[in-house]
Amino acid sequence: MEITRQASRFVFTLDGRPVEADAVEVSPGVYSLLLAGQAFEVRVDPGDGPAPARSLRVHTGSAVFTAEVMDPRTWSGRHGPGVEAEGAQQVTAPMPGKIVRVLVEPGAAVEAGQGLVVVEAMKMQNEVRSSKSGKVEKVLVREGQAVNSGEVLAIVV
Repeated sequence: MEITRQASRFVFTLDGRPVEADAVEVSPGVYSLLLAGQAFEVRVDPGDGPAPARSLRVHTGSAVFTAEVMDPRTWSGRHGPGVEAEGAQQVTAPMPGKIVRVLVEPGAAVEAGQGLVVVEAMKMQNEVRSSKSGKVEKVLVREGQAVNSGEVLAIVV
């Protein structure tokens, strides 16, 4: 399978044939895939591949796959280990949906990658995580609230 990124969309090609799919990065390194009407959560971790090609570990369900990045310029460096966002971060909804759980309160200390809220979209629950370690300054949503894509859910400083 070949995956290429075109702006904010991903294009999948399997054995030379295009595959209709949609992918959204719901938090750093975590993607929600909609493929043939089925939703999948996929986590991508850095592998041990040498430059210029780099390998990645791709986790979905209980399966783990190894993928090779053929052109590292197309894979953003923010996916490397130990990389955190700096400054105040607005955590936004990756897609329209409904808030089903708020996992933190204002003033709570959080670690990078820690879940802040759970958004349900397309009958799939996606945990939206903090991109940095810090303190939750504000939580701008409540359980049961509908949110739009890009809407600010929380602020972490």
